[in-house]
Amino acid sequence: MEKKSEHKQAGGSAKKRYYRKRVDFFLLINKIKLWPSRKGILHGIREFKVTGEYAELITHCNEVFQVRNSRNSRAARWLRNNWYMKVCPRCAVPDWKIEKYSSTVFNKRWGSNLGSDLFERSE
Repeated sequence: MEKKSEHKQAGGSAKKRYYRKRVDFFLLINKIKLWPSRKGILHGIREFKVTGEYAELITHCNEVFQVRNSRNSRAARWLRNNWYMKVCPRCAVPDWKIEKYSSTVFNKRWGSNLGSDLFERSE
């Protein structure tokens, strides 16, 4: 596991974005649009469908992941800590998105709660 957080923009350091550490996992995935697989490969999300406690992710490289809404999961920890091994070459995640993700900070007492208006749940 590598921690990738030393990216810089052309005009200086990347702008930091603050989110709450314990924000709803599905809201976080829908906002960031990135998914760390078990092998540590960072995928870009093309489609995100929520059905109750589970969601189906379809990446740009047409891989399908069935995920559970859990803040303590491996993927949630990897997203919060900005961990990944490499970026999926088939998803072609742009550099600006990796820089934006790397500059994101998760804090227990400070940051956006990511309001529930980001997507509608289909029950």
